[in-house]
Amino acid sequence: MPIVYHCFGGAHSSPIAAAIHLGMLPLDRIPPPEAIRGVPHFDATPSDQWGMLLPMGQDAHGHAVFVMGHGPHARVALQALLDGYRLGGGDPEQLMVVDTLRCVNVWMRLGGYLSRRLGLVRLGRPLVIWGTRRAYPRLASLVRQTVARCGATHAAGRPRP
Repeated sequence: MPIVYHCFGGAHSSPIAAAIHLGMLPLDRIPPPEAIRGVPHFDATPSDQWGMLLPMGQDAHGHAVFVMGHGPHARVALQALLDGYRLGGGDPEQLMVVDTLRCVNVWMRLGGYLSRRLGLVRLGRPLVIWGTRRAYPRLASLVRQTVARCGATHAAGRPRP
């Protein structure tokens, strides 16, 4: 079952959720800033990659995990994703699409805007990392729910609830 974590830009909350899912970041504690900064695609996805599935890895149960930014057109991008999956012969019921925006706080939004939109990386990145650490428990909870829904277990070996 492919799993797609998505958010506005595909640069902050969705890569962090995917990294938690894959065991790159811990599920049970807030990682240090340098660990967050080291997540693939974190604060690096340009807007010309919105709508693209960016592979993050495969979980312990063989589920391919992706991130996707959709910009201001979430509904259109997600519908295109589901229709493309269907045209490719897949059953959309077997594609798990997870919205990470509900976990984002104002610090992540402001830092992400400064860094990705305005190019003020030196100002925005520390702010978005600070906000990500504050939002981390919500992101970890979302990943727990996702793992339970897809019938997988966390890469660290936690049993399915």
